[in-house]
Amino acid sequence: MPAHDTISDMLTRIRNACAVRHPTVTVPSTKMTRNIAEVLKEEGFISGYEEVGEGVKKNLILVLKYKGKNRQPVIHHIRRVSKPGLRIYAKKDLPRVLGGIGVAILSTSSGVMTDRKARKLGIGGEVLCYVW
Repeated sequence: MPAHDTISDMLTRIRNACAVRHPTVTVPSTKMTRNIAEVLKEEGFISGYEEVGEGVKKNLILVLKYKGKNRQPVIHHIRRVSKPGLRIYAKKDLPRVLGGIGVAILSTSSGVMTDRKARKLGIGGEVLCYVW
């Protein structure tokens, strides 16, 4: 059975749901997807999320945000950086996404956080994705 990249799956589902202006998107719940959803909520990219289901079959329902009367998605681009075949790590040289307009989501020893928070704490980690 092939290993599944749950993070890429989550980002693709969000990208597709934003493209067709869905109000919510369902992604399989793992510790990592919950942490990424929490960072997206803190940064204002999604309105919120809820965990539904029982046991192994838990899902996260993410509430997507849109702005303006023609409902432009708040998430313009969401891109996977570090992949299972090629991990990308950053130490002190943390990436700036669009000069600070976007955020890089990192997995650090202190948990999943944005590039700004990691820079403030002076730690590095694996660069999971860019969002803007």
